[in-house]
Amino acid sequence: MPFLGQDWRSPGQSWVKTEEGWKKTTADDKNNNVSVERFEEECFNKENLLLSLSYDMAAKKRKKDLMNNNTKVPYFHREKWIYVHKGSTKERHGYCTLGEAFNRLDFCSAIKDTRRFNYVVRLLELIAKSQLPSLSGVAQKNYMNILERVVQKVLDDQQNVRPIKELLQTLYVSLCALVQDMGKSVLVGNINMWVHRMENILQWQQQLDSIQINRPTSKGMTLTDLPASLQLNIMQRLSDGRDLVSLGQVCPDLGGLAEDRLLWKRLCQYHFTDRQIRKRLMVSDKGHLEWKKMYFKLSRCYPHREQYSDTLHFCTHCHILFWKDTNHPCTANNPESCTMPLSPQDFINLFNF
Repeated sequence: MPFLGQDWRSPGQSWVKTEEGWKKTTADDKNNNVSVERFEEECFNKENLLLSLSYDMAAKKRKKDLMNNNTKVPYFHREKWIYVHKGSTKERHGYCTLGEAFNRLDFCSAIKDTRRFNYVVRLLELIAKSQLPSLSGVAQKNYMNILERVVQKVLDDQQNVRPIKELLQTLYVSLCALVQDMGKSVLVGNINMWVHRMENILQWQQQLDSIQINRPTSKGMTLTDLPASLQLNIMQRLSDGRDLVSLGQVCPDLGGLAEDRLLWKRLCQYHFTDRQIRKRLMVSDKGHLEWKKMYFKLSRCYPHREQYSDTLHFCTHCHILFWKDTNHPCTANNPESCTMPLSPQDFINLFNF
């Protein structure tokens, strides 16, 4: 019985048209040609794969350089809102941590806004007290970069010097205790890196101590030129008793106004509850309440009332964390969505689950 190949006229042979004319080829020659074509195609695919991998590695290297400690230009996220999910769902995997929220939210632009500056400073202080070890390595580095921006802004503007000094002192004390526990998964990174950061904190403190506020060059009307009633009205706008004492040291006239009993009474009633005030009553020899002494005594026992011009808000409907003047997807579809302002402590408690 004859063997039948692809061409019944000649077993295993076929006619192929070439430039020189028709030629008879065998199955082995055809397989060799196909194998050569496949080899060239595989080489081409491998070359493209290597090029794509090299591009990906270069992109990852650039991103790593941005996040590296030796980079000169720190990387800041500028997201106006983030989704805070506390568990895995079919649509979203994982959960949002405090470090992730601190990294992704636009705190770099927030410190440039006078309405949000005190809010961010208070948040940095709370993180320095107890939440710094819970941050990831990238979040800890981002924390120091934002702190550097805050210090530089204060040095340029010569404003809010005292709260930044208190923030740096709180952070330095916390780091002194945490560095002693290096190796116990407390801080991420080499101990030499954190010692260098502590040296930077000491350097920032020295720069803040050496600030000398220059007197304005303009010869216009000053605070002392105003009537006493207007001066007292301006003093009533101050929410910190230490600022009131500093203002009273400018001149004897302001010093007399700074001792006004009604002024200190309003401060006590603003920051503390009636129950707290009744527990710390102080009466003078003349039978009057010593509101100024009571204020500083209450300040040592109870926290002050916090008030901010702009805060972060949380939408309970879509679980979006956003700045107050920033629209998020929920407000576009549902303008009556339930949102609530978050104090700095509420912001931290949002991630303690």
